[in-house]
Amino acid sequence: MKITAFDAALGALVTGFDAASDHSDDRFTALRTALAEHLVLLLRDQNLPDPALMAFSRGFGELDPPGPNPYGAPFLPEYPDINVISNVVKDGKPIGNLGAGEAVWHADMTYIERPPKTAILFAIEVPEGQGDTWFSNQFAAYEALPDDLRTEIKGKRLVHDGAHNSAGILRRGHVEPNDPTETVGARHPLVRLDEGTGRRALFLGRRPHAYIEGLPLAESEALLNALWAHAAKPEFTWSHQWRTGDVLIWSNLGVLHRRDSFDPTVRRVMHRTQIKGDAAITA
Repeated sequence: MKITAFDAALGALVTGFDAASDHSDDRFTALRTALAEHLVLLLRDQNLPDPALMAFSRGFGELDPPGPNPYGAPFLPEYPDINVISNVVKDGKPIGNLGAGEAVWHADMTYIERPPKTAILFAIEVPEGQGDTWFSNQFAAYEALPDDLRTEIKGKRLVHDGAHNSAGILRRGHVEPNDPTETVGARHPLVRLDEGTGRRALFLGRRPHAYIEGLPLAESEALLNALWAHAAKPEFTWSHQWRTGDVLIWSNLGVLHRRDSFDPTVRRVMHRTQIKGDAAITA
């Protein structure tokens, strides 16, 4: 197995590894170490039926079920720990989440007290040259913060919206909030301490409906706008153009990610797992 860093702020290519069968402790220790260093890992030309995807994913920790499905029942009742990301509609019903539109910068499920720490996404069908996924290194973003912003956010907590998914769809059982100060969701520090490395990262979750506790709304909006403009600067990012058989593994607590839109008439099917977070977020 070989791990080669990309010429970017994050990300590395893993070669010489079969995700369906190479499950030794030494291999997974090396993968977890590489993930902590590079934040995103890419494996090409993999074959992962759903049981194999779950077995591989468990090498990174305890599986965490996906967030509530806006369409009701799980997309894969036989494998409820797997989320389906797709634009395909079958018999008048979507077979997966998110459709074909753009997904804005976000981290997954930060609206809960213990957000998932790792995400694994496997490409089953992808439109060629479309729907790229982008990542932004939030450790690097924090380290490059201007002194005034770093001082301004010290000790502050952010309310993470739990009413909408990453495509902006209102979750079942929620009412559209009219005021960000009334946002429902977990409260996390704006700066997260990674206890494994001792480094700190910006922890922004998702921009719409977010609110910084204790600030007048106008001040919260202005500060969040400044932080998001900084967090997504090109020098912190890397983009991935998908091929069938790709597996991406990323640190959900250390990066933001987003997706480009793609032709809705072209099929895109991906299966996704996530790993339960170890603890509540600390500053």
